[in-house]
Amino acid sequence: MRGYLETLDEEAMAETLPKRLSLTDSQARWTAAPGGPVFYAYSTNYLIDTEHGVIMDVEPTPAHRTAEVESTKTMIDRVEARFDIKPERLIGDTAYGTAPMLAWMVEEKDIEPHVPVWDKTERKNDSFSSNDFHWNEEAEEYRCPAGNTLCSEWRAFKNERSHVTKANTIIFRSRQTDCVACPMKAKCCPNTAFRKIARSVHEAARDVARRIAATPAYVCSRHERKKVEMLFAHLKRILKLDRLRLRGMNGATDEFTLAAAMQNLRRLAKFSSQGPPVTG
Repeated sequence: MRGYLETLDEEAMAETLPKRLSLTDSQARWTAAPGGPVFYAYSTNYLIDTEHGVIMDVEPTPAHRTAEVESTKTMIDRVEARFDIKPERLIGDTAYGTAPMLAWMVEEKDIEPHVPVWDKTERKNDSFSSNDFHWNEEAEEYRCPAGNTLCSEWRAFKNERSHVTKANTIIFRSRQTDCVACPMKAKCCPNTAFRKIARSVHEAARDVARRIAATPAYVCSRHERKKVEMLFAHLKRILKLDRLRLRGMNGATDEFTLAAAMQNLRRLAKFSSQGPPVTG
């Protein structure tokens, strides 16, 4: 009970209260699968060795997408500290393809991100998207399809500015005079006087993920994701863990950890029954 109350105090100081709060378990989060019923729940997050299907670590979180993604950092750091093991690549869905997460994998941990890039710059109409603009790394500027330049600043400031916005992006703008006389304006910026592009400060890490997505290894990684989803399906259908018996984050940690241990034991029993490999 003391641990449960301490966790409640820590959570209250760390984040604002959600719109809906469970009267029996305030740490659970209001969630629903697409087309399914709405309920309060926790999420279990696994760090899995896809080659052998073994769960390396487990971290429960409230049913909140941001918390689930951040739990990956906790598990990777913990496995590296305990077993001196660090993954060479990380397989995940689009939720793990945000710019800060990709930067953490590429720049801090040197892990290949085999995840789709979270990208909302693609336009639904026929106008040019940011991918149609060429980035010049040396000059730190964009070139539009018509050959005009987009810069983060068009005049020198007395005091140097970083130009980084609150969203951790840098805005690159074209000259209004270039856009007025451009024959491609109707396809580039039909509703504005000039074109602007918001470039993430972690765009280099996003480019790494895009290059990996075009390799055969990425295709294999997408197939190996089935091993991850299978363990979650077994958790519900075989172990019947579709409802928690304990309340609070501590209770969820105990139940999810025991369930992961049971799944690893089942995997160990399968390996043991096969016997040693035959040589010769």
